[in-house]
Amino acid sequence: MLRRVIICPIIFILMVGLSACSSQTVGGTREVCFYDQCIKAEVAQTPGKRGKGLQFRESLGKDEGMLFIFPSSHRQSFWMKDTFIPLDIIWMDSRKRVVFIIPNVLPCETEQCPVYTPDTAANYVLEVNAGITLELGLSVGDQAVF
Repeated sequence: MLRRVIICPIIFILMVGLSACSSQTVGGTREVCFYDQCIKAEVAQTPGKRGKGLQFRESLGKDEGMLFIFPSSHRQSFWMKDTFIPLDIIWMDSRKRVVFIIPNVLPCETEQCPVYTPDTAANYVLEVNAGITLELGLSVGDQAVF
């Protein structure tokens, strides 16, 4: 009986500790929702993951994307070097409100790729398949939930 009493609190402490750590883990996926439509987004939170992004991917599921999380608000620039999928790029501020959208950004097929920079600062950037912003009727000022 004593053994069971000691083990239960230890398991409880481990479970609470793991759940507290999981909210701070880097990477994984998050649902990013606009209205009643959600995108399952792979999280790019480290400099390495943000730098690689969706490069070299040959496909992306219809309701999938990549959410870039930046530690501070800046005019976050993106390019399509080695990205094979046409994308819509959605920039969001610290309140998760859409501040800028560039739809249908095509893959770069040359060595010199254009750089896409918003007019305003953002903390989050969501890349989704081209056409999703039009399909959702997404516009500047819309609220994301994640």
